[in-house]
Amino acid sequence: MASPPPGQQTEQPHLVSLVLQSKKALQHGQQLCSKANSLSNASAQCSVDVLTLDAKVKWITEAVLEQLKLAVNVAKSIEHKRAQLDKQVKAWDVVRSQRTEALDNILESLGAQLVPPGFHQTSFCQHSIDSKNGNVFNAQQSPSATVRDNPFDRRGKNADRTKWKTLRDFVDESAIENVLDTLESDRTRLDDMMASTYDYPETLSAAISSIRESLPSSSDVPSIEDILNAQQQPSELMARHLSSLTSHYEQMADALKESEAGEIFGEEDLQDMNRDTEELPSIMAELEEQALLIEDTHQQLVTAKTAAQERLATQSISLDNLDELGEIMSDMLQKQQDVENECQELLDGLQERLLIVEDLHHRFIQYQTSFKKLLVEIGRRRHYKEAVEKVVEGMILHLRVMTEEERQVREDFNAKHGQHIPEDICLCIENPPTRWEVVPREGDVRESLPEVASDLLAQAEEKLAAADVSSAGTESV
Repeated sequence: MASPPPGQQTEQPHLVSLVLQSKKALQHGQQLCSKANSLSNASAQCSVDVLTLDAKVKWITEAVLEQLKLAVNVAKSIEHKRAQLDKQVKAWDVVRSQRTEALDNILESLGAQLVPPGFHQTSFCQHSIDSKNGNVFNAQQSPSATVRDNPFDRRGKNADRTKWKTLRDFVDESAIENVLDTLESDRTRLDDMMASTYDYPETLSAAISSIRESLPSSSDVPSIEDILNAQQQPSELMARHLSSLTSHYEQMADALKESEAGEIFGEEDLQDMNRDTEELPSIMAELEEQALLIEDTHQQLVTAKTAAQERLATQSISLDNLDELGEIMSDMLQKQQDVENECQELLDGLQERLLIVEDLHHRFIQYQTSFKKLLVEIGRRRHYKEAVEKVVEGMILHLRVMTEEERQVREDFNAKHGQHIPEDICLCIENPPTRWEVVPREGDVRESLPEVASDLLAQAEEKLAAADVSSAGTESV
């Protein structure tokens, strides 16, 4: 190299200053690259941690989801058992409605069935008692007089049927109310028992949904490969820039040594040195930019690791909630089983009470049927009684006629022949004929029957005939 004149050396930038700038840039570049390298290494470890944590989160999530499936099956099982129990209760309600409706219908029918006063009035009861005691009839009283004095043959005495009693008046309504009240009370108890577990399926479903919603989704974890790949290009660029800085510094250091050794640089060499030194700020800016990119990607991994740790901590809470849910389910299953047993026992009792209601219905049907037959029987007995009394009255009339004829014949005989017969011969010839009365057998009483209106009797016979036809049709089917 040719040595420039002394005047030019003073106008050139000081070579030491250029070396110092180059050294400072190199040191700063080394710091940035060292930090970037540390961040890259930390990113690699952090990525391993993120993947490990994510694997744990996924494994726990899958395990929790499997447990939640079992919990869903438990909730469905409880709901299914409740549905079966509801079905039994609804079936019982249908039968109860039928039985109680049938009981109400027969009671209304009994309320429409009039009972003639003679069937229950005190006079009849007293008459029957006195008759059994033999105090009604006098031994010398004629049957016709007895018939005339029969209190049940007094027509019109009880013509106002609005005041008559009905068959329902002879039913113990309070006993029926007790049966129905007990039935309703037990049915209410059954509702209360079932209501105690009514919200179990909904509660379990809500708890299951809450735990499921608290589980993290796989989309929360960023792509580790993309992040590491994003660090690769800045790292390579920083390495090239660091290599350029090192080469530039070495060149400047060598130039300084040569200058100190007496070497004189030409104008062109100095311009190249100045130009290279002036490019240092742009290189440093790019290094800092790439370092920031690496730091940003590292921060993404740190954030991902923190998020994974938080998800893992959240899953710990989910596991605690799952354990608590397991205990709740065990208690619910036990409570549901206890409720089912109690409800089944109560349902069995309710079925027995329905049998009581059904028995009352059958008894009242028999009661009504037997009363209709009683009316028919009273009508038949009245026909018999009237026929017998007609025979007795005819016999009494015939005996009276015969007695009168006999008396007349005896009087004629005594008038014609009595005066010619001594008085001490056949003293009985003067006796009149014996007079007869037909009375009930000793120890028996005259039968008294209550009055049955013809329309009531005809109605009873019609309904009995219809019931017989219906019964015959059912048997044929």
